[in-house]
Amino acid sequence: MIRYPPKAKATGGKPASAPRTEKAAKRVTMESMTGYVMPAMPPATGWDIHCHTVFSDGTETPTTLAEQSKALRLCGVAISDHDTTAGWGEAEAAARQVGLPLLRGTEITATDEDLSVHMLGYQYDPANAHIVNLFETTRAARLRRTQRMVELLSRDYPITWQSVLDQVKEGGKTTIGRPHIADALVSAGVYENRSQAFADAVNSASKYYIPTPSPTTHEVVAAVKEAGGVVIIAHAGDLSRNPRLMTDTQIEALADEGLDGLEVWHRGNPPEQRERLLDICRRRHLLVTGGSDWHGKGKPNRLGENLTDEATVAEIVRRGVLPLYR
Repeated sequence: MIRYPPKAKATGGKPASAPRTEKAAKRVTMESMTGYVMPAMPPATGWDIHCHTVFSDGTETPTTLAEQSKALRLCGVAISDHDTTAGWGEAEAAARQVGLPLLRGTEITATDEDLSVHMLGYQYDPANAHIVNLFETTRAARLRRTQRMVELLSRDYPITWQSVLDQVKEGGKTTIGRPHIADALVSAGVYENRSQAFADAVNSASKYYIPTPSPTTHEVVAAVKEAGGVVIIAHAGDLSRNPRLMTDTQIEALADEGLDGLEVWHRGNPPEQRERLLDICRRRHLLVTGGSDWHGKGKPNRLGENLTDEATVAEIVRRGVLPLYR
C-alpha cells in the first residue's frame, strides 16, 4: 500500500519551501483526516463497482447482479448502466434482499477532443436537473445514432430496427446502443457472439459506425460534481477503444476541475498503462478503483475479476451525497 505524501505548494514548477499557505495546510490536514491509502496492487477482496444490467447493454437483471455478487462473497457491488439510473430501484431492492451493500452509479458517455471517454459517476443525486438533462440528451442522441447505423447495416446484413428492439429487455427504460445491434446480428446468425460483431460490423472502425454526440469530459465532471457525486475515468488505458489514449495533460486538466479518480484495475488496461495511471493518481492524489465491466453473457468479463478495495469505497461514500445503500 502507498500512503499519499503531503501535497506541496508549487512555485515556478518547484516545490515551495515552508511555511505553507493556510489553504495548503488545510488541504493536507483534510487528507490526513480521511486516512485514505492508495492501493499499489489489485485487491484480492473488495467491491466490483463497474457492472451493467438489462437497463443498458447487460444481459442480466439488477436482481441477478446482486444475487451473483452475494454468491461470490463480494464485499459489495455497484450498478453502473450507461447514461441512466433506471435500474437503481431494482438494484436497491435486490441488494437489501440478499444483504449486500450497494453503490449507485452510472457509466457516462463523453468526448475529449477526438476521443470517446467513459466516466463512472457514483453516489450523486439522481434528481439533479443538470444530470437528468445530460442523460436525457445523450440517450436521445444515442437512439438516433443507433437507428441510423441500423439503416446503413440493413443494406448489407439481415437486420431491421424491429430486430434490434427485440433485443431490448426493458423497453424505453433501456439505454439502446451498439450492443443491441450486435445481439440482433447474432440472432440473425451473422455472428456467433457479441464480441465477434464488435470486432467487425459494429466496430468503431467499420464503415457503418456513427459516433454518438456526447457531452465533453469537462461537462460530465461539472454535472456529477454539481449533483454531489464522485467521478472516475473508466478503463483509461484501454487502447482497443480509441486510436490513442488520453494524455496525462488531458487527465490532469480534469483533476484540476474535480475529477476524483481513475479505474486502474480493468482487463483492458495492460500492465504498463496500469503503472502510468497509478503514477498519475499518486501525483494528483486521485482515487484508484477497479471493476469487471461485467455485462452478463454480453462480454467474457467475469463478475468480480477486478475489484475496488474497501478503503476506496469508503472514500467514495464519504465524498458522495448519497449514503451507502444497505
